[in-house]
Amino acid sequence: MAGETSNKVKFGLSNVHIAKITETDGEITYGTPFAMPGAKSLTADPEGETTKFYADNIVYYIANSNQGYSGDLEIAMIIKQFFKEILGQQEDTNGALFESADDITARFALMGEIEGDVKKRRFVYFDCTATRPSAEMNTIEESKDPQTDTVSITMSPRSTDKAIKAVIEPNETNQDVYDTFFEKVYEKNATAGV
Repeated sequence: MAGETSNKVKFGLSNVHIAKITETDGEITYGTPFAMPGAKSLTADPEGETTKFYADNIVYYIANSNQGYSGDLEIAMIIKQFFKEILGQQEDTNGALFESADDITARFALMGEIEGDVKKRRFVYFDCTATRPSAEMNTIEESKDPQTDTVSITMSPRSTDKAIKAVIEPNETNQDVYDTFFEKVYEKNATAGV
């Protein structure tokens, strides 16, 4: 589109949302996304490999496999809903969370927003798994530096269509879809409210 300006840089993670996956008979459905406030950082390192085939004394063919990403999500403090819905922990009548060796973790979509110099990009990784957060507790010393929780996340190709992620920036034709991005997990060619 004429005169449209794109981002040149990106910074600032916010609006992290999680939507639990349910897979039945090869069909994936997503729960309603819930917010994970206090996002500090997200790393996503590519997974896969490059295979070179040599013939005629040259690299004749190169095959790249895309196995998604792996990385870490650092949050001010993991909320109870994530422990229950995604990590499978149980809550008792007093509100205490119980971690068990029998906890069953769930897959989920990971959504968020990245600031840009012009526009905010919104993204979704369609099929993720997470580890339990590492625990670190320190005594207060001279300053009260906040401690954070970090979970390792694997972002895999979705089993139904091999989709890994989608990224959207607002423009003149997609503003309604962009505005409702965190209401449900975005799917290809989606329209607002559908």
